[in-house]
Amino acid sequence: MEAIYYKKVFVVLDDVDRLDQLNAILGMRDWLFSGSKIVITTRREQLLRANEFSKVCRVENLGDEESLELFSWHAFGKCCPNNGYEEVSERVVRYCGGLPLALKVLGSSLSGQCLNVWKSQLDKLKTFPEGEILEKLRISYDSLQDNHDKNLFIYLACFFVGSKKDFAITILDGCEFSTVVGIQNLMDRCLISIDKSNNVVTHHLLQEMAREIACQESPKEPGKRSILWNHKDSFNVLRDNTGTSKVEGLKLEVCLLKEDKFMSPVFGASRKRCFEKFLEKPILSDLGCSLKRYGFSMFSSNLEATKNTNPFVLEANAFGRMRKLKLLQLNRVHISGPYEKLPKGLKWLCWHGFPLKSIPSDFPLESLVALDMRYSSLKNVWEGTKFLMLLKILNLSDSPNLTKTPDFLKIPNLERLVLKNCASLVEVHESIGCLERLVLLNLKNCNNLRKLPRSIGMLKLLEKLVISGCSKLEELPTKMGNLESLTVLKADRIALNESLSTNGQVNTMQPFIRHWVLKPKRSPDISWTSLPRSLVELSLAGCNLSDNAFPTDLRNLCSLKTLDICCNPVSSLPDFIRGLTLLEKLSIAECPRLRKLVGLPLVRSLYLGSNELLEEVTFGSFHGPKTACHLDTWDHEGKTVGIFKLEPIGNVAAEITKSLGLTNLESMGNAIVKLSSWCGREKQALPIQGCHGTYIFSAYLPGSKVPLWFNFNNLGSSCNFTVPSNLDSRVRGLSVCSVYELSGAPPEYYWKQDTHTYLSNKTKGLIWIHCPEVFGFGEAGEDITWLSYWKFGKQLLEAGDELDVSVFGGAFVQVKEVGVRLLYNKEQEEMSSQSANEESVSLYTFENIIRGNVSAHEGRTRMDLSLLQPLAFRFASYLTHFT
Repeated sequence: MEAIYYKKVFVVLDDVDRLDQLNAILGMRDWLFSGSKIVITTRREQLLRANEFSKVCRVENLGDEESLELFSWHAFGKCCPNNGYEEVSERVVRYCGGLPLALKVLGSSLSGQCLNVWKSQLDKLKTFPEGEILEKLRISYDSLQDNHDKNLFIYLACFFVGSKKDFAITILDGCEFSTVVGIQNLMDRCLISIDKSNNVVTHHLLQEMAREIACQESPKEPGKRSILWNHKDSFNVLRDNTGTSKVEGLKLEVCLLKEDKFMSPVFGASRKRCFEKFLEKPILSDLGCSLKRYGFSMFSSNLEATKNTNPFVLEANAFGRMRKLKLLQLNRVHISGPYEKLPKGLKWLCWHGFPLKSIPSDFPLESLVALDMRYSSLKNVWEGTKFLMLLKILNLSDSPNLTKTPDFLKIPNLERLVLKNCASLVEVHESIGCLERLVLLNLKNCNNLRKLPRSIGMLKLLEKLVISGCSKLEELPTKMGNLESLTVLKADRIALNESLSTNGQVNTMQPFIRHWVLKPKRSPDISWTSLPRSLVELSLAGCNLSDNAFPTDLRNLCSLKTLDICCNPVSSLPDFIRGLTLLEKLSIAECPRLRKLVGLPLVRSLYLGSNELLEEVTFGSFHGPKTACHLDTWDHEGKTVGIFKLEPIGNVAAEITKSLGLTNLESMGNAIVKLSSWCGREKQALPIQGCHGTYIFSAYLPGSKVPLWFNFNNLGSSCNFTVPSNLDSRVRGLSVCSVYELSGAPPEYYWKQDTHTYLSNKTKGLIWIHCPEVFGFGEAGEDITWLSYWKFGKQLLEAGDELDVSVFGGAFVQVKEVGVRLLYNKEQEEMSSQSANEESVSLYTFENIIRGNVSAHEGRTRMDLSLLQPLAFRFASYLTHFT
């Protein structure tokens, strides 16, 4: 330590693993000279949470281009693949999934090999992962403190990757894991992660490592392993009856069995023909996982009932010695009884394509925590009443023959009941009201269901109710207002035509619900109670709600944050929406009669796509939102567009035009520029327009050269420079000028083109991206100049900062030159002073349209509208050409 005592040093400490190591390092800070830097790398994220650091950076996987370059340096000694090796190199890169270690190892091992060796190695990797890679990846696994976390990782990697975190926790808690803390420990070691959708995620090479660890438990005798994840191994064990009490988890998917040497000894000639016939049936086609060799597809929501196929038959006796089996995952398998031979300790039974009409009475269900029989042939789940104290999840979705639910009286701990796409379901048992712990009830697309049991109003803990697509519903329970925990109600496509009401009390209403057809035979009188005030998300999309039939008294939904009323024939904003003060997200797209949205609450997200007649959007408050307001519209392609306003450039305030270097507007004469917008598909030739957008003003005009006024410029699509010092003033903003040409685009693609500007302050690590709402283009071969003015907040751009400005476009946009001019406070004040002495013909000043500055926080994500004034963004005059 004396060597660095009170010296300015740069210290890098790699792979810190223990808290005492970290504390020793941090204790050095007081000994070092000011300006010293300490960089620490660790596999344990938890270590960082206990201490304060100036900056914490998570190392992400490489992107495709970076991965290919790194791999190429190790495989070819240069930055790109050799001729003829491009396709196979991309396959290797996809396999590595952005993991630098894998890219280096495989690149080095394949270097100098012929193309056939490369292809053979890739085929081998499908079955035998690269040992050197797995050995190094295993360091994090081996560093786990106990067998509990190690076993939990194996279970998660083999069975629950892609599953919801809560789902995995429910099942694994039933297997006597301490799952919550275990998952946190695994996340701390970066072995797994939880994505934004709350799914369990791990790198596929880590998953392969987990599978390999499971196999190494008994390499030669699969029946002595705790986890059988490979369908071939599972089949061999069941065929040969070699399972043991070691087996705790098994999965078998018939659709993955191959017609090769493996299958030949399994079937005699006649059974093999039956199996081939079975494989010809379409299986789960809508996810498009096609196995062309067998002529069938997997994962269809329209799975055929297995009664018309010759399913793959196994004997229940094969499970007899697997007394510790807890997790059983089967797909399209037929097991012949006696079913009492199945393990009685099963916690999770996932049996897709269950071939029987009813679960046999000797089937051991008593220990189940989760029962998943999607795509089954069930008509009646089971006979009589089953006593299932431990069952928490029941999923019978996509069972086309199911007509009624089971009796729930003796399933008191059920938490999630999912019955999606059960087209024949006509009855939900009245005993559902006894499910005091039920939090989810999903009846989506049960389009023959005519009523719900009145006892649903007794579900005090129900949080989410989905009845979307239940188009034949004739009544809803009268006590829905008692669902005091209900936060999400999805009622799309159930054809309401009267108002609902909510006043916080149990009041009866008399709306009408009609069948989802143009001319219903009748509109029965239905009694509804008030919707609970606890609702946070409500979806009434496609309910055929016109202005007169729309709910008019829902403003007492005081907790509502998300509302979807898309695909309804309304012509204006329903009155009740104005009173939803907490509303954050409003979707009102694809409403063919919608013309005006007047007095909108200041939501964060507004989706307005495909409203062809929409003319006006206004906000009800004369004050801006307390936080940034993000306003989007979405067209058929899913392109994001902000609310904006166009006006002739001559009407724009002089302060703005001078900030773009436009000091002599008369010289432009009657110049015409073609504009298109993501709000509509039409293009229109117009006089030069100014576009007031999100913080940024822009304009398109004819021109093939960046003016000299832009003192930083460069040929090509980017410009890099260091902000010079200016002792008299600080940077207030900047103007960007780019010249591009639209060439080779078919007319039908003009509206799909766009440009966007990428600004990066490399010194401060700040990034802004501007995607303008309109796009300008000229005749074929004609250059267009795009100008934009950016107004910055304090200290976001200072002397010495390295700035990178890049302009990108669509497939047919060629950017030729980019220029930048920095604008300082003093210069801006002079412009404002001159503007004050001139008569301005602008309808709105710059501060009215773009109030506030581009901030560091907002710059990291998408641009947001801040402090929007109550302006009428009229889609009239020039804007009507785009809607």
